Amino acid sequence: MLNMIIFSQKSSDTSESIDNITETDGDSFESSEISLPRFVRFWILILLDIPSVACTFFLLFHLILNRTLRREINNHIIIILLAFGLAGQLIDIPLYLIFITHAGIVFPSTSATCLIWWLAAFGFYNGGTLLMAWAAIERYLLVYHDRLLSTIRKRLLVHYLPLIMIILYTGIFYIVVIFLPPCENIYDYTLPICNAYPCYQSYGVLGMWEFGANNIAPTVVVACFSILLLIRVTLLKRRLNQPMQWRKQRRMTIQLLSITSLNLIFNMPLNILSLAHLCGLPSDVGFEAQQYFYFSCYFLILLFPFVCLYQYPDLYKKLFCKRTKRSIHVAPPSNATLNIHARVVF
Repeated sequence: MLNMIIFSQKSSDTSESIDNITETDGDSFESSEISLPRFVRFWILILLDIPSVACTFFLLFHLILNRTLRREINNHIIIILLAFGLAGQLIDIPLYLIFITHAGIVFPSTSATCLIWWLAAFGFYNGGTLLMAWAAIERYLLVYHDRLLSTIRKRLLVHYLPLIMIILYTGIFYIVVIFLPPCENIYDYTLPICNAYPCYQSYGVLGMWEFGANNIAPTVVVACFSILLLIRVTLLKRRLNQPMQWRKQRRMTIQLLSITSLNLIFNMPLNILSLAHLCGLPSDVGFEAQQYFYFSCYFLILLFPFVCLYQYPDLYKKLFCKRTKRSIHVAPPSNATLNIHARVVF
C-alpha cells in the first residue's frame, strides 16, 4: 500500500508465505514479503477494517448532513480526508485480503486490478498525506490567525482554493503517471499490490518528484507545524490573561495534534529510512524494518476515523449509546402540603 518508493530500488509491501518459508540469500526487498505470516495479517486487517469503514461512514453522514457541523471550516478537511481514506479501506485493504485468501496471488490477475490498486495505494494515500500537511497549516491559521478567514473572499483564497488545488493536483498527477505512464509497467501477480512498483517511480524526474514533493515535504511540514503549535500552546497557557482564548481554540488544537501525531508515527520512520537508502545507506540495512514500516502504514488509514471521532464528543456518545442520566430534581414539600398530610395522619 505504501506511501513511497525509492526509485533506485524496487520496493513492495510483502511477506513470507503462511508456511513461513525461510528467506534465501538471493531474496531482495522487491521479491519478498514481510515476515509476519499471512493469516496474522489477514485477521489484523479485517478486524480493523470493518469497524473503521463503519466509523468513516458514520462520521461522513453526520459531518455532511448536520448543517452546524458542515458549516464549520475546520470540519471540511476532515470530510475530505475521510473520503480519501475510504479508497484504502474499500479498495486497497480488500484487494490485499483477497490476495491472501487466494494463496498469494492477485485476483483477478489483470493489469486493470493492479492499476486500480496502485491508484488507491499511492494516489489516495499520498493525496491524504498532502491534505494532512495542509490541515496542519490551516489549523495553525485558524487558531492563531483567524482574521485571515474573517471574510468570504479570504476564506475562498485561504481555505477553499488550497483544498481544490491539492485535490486536482493529486488526481491529475496519479491518473497520468499510473494510467498514462511514459514507461512500461511490469506486473507481478505473486506479490501484494502487484509488487507495489509502478514504473514511473524509477523514471527520473517523476520518481524524484513523488518522493520529494508527495512524501518527504508533507512529513516535514506536519512535523514543523506540530512543533510550532506546541511551542505556541505552551507560551499561551503561561499567559494568565488569555484563558478564554485558549478554551475557545482548545478543540482545534487537540484535533490537529491528534491527526499530525498519527501521521508522524506511521510515516516518519519509513520516510527517514527510505531517505537514508537514497543517500547511500546499503539496501540490506533495515531490510526487515522497512517491510514492517510499509505494512504499518495501513494503520494510519484504519485508525484515522477513530481519532477523528474522539474529537466530536456528541457523535462519540451517539455512536456508543452513552446517554447521561438526567437527575430528577424533587422540590421540597411546602408548609401547606405538610399540614394536609398531618391532618390525614391524625
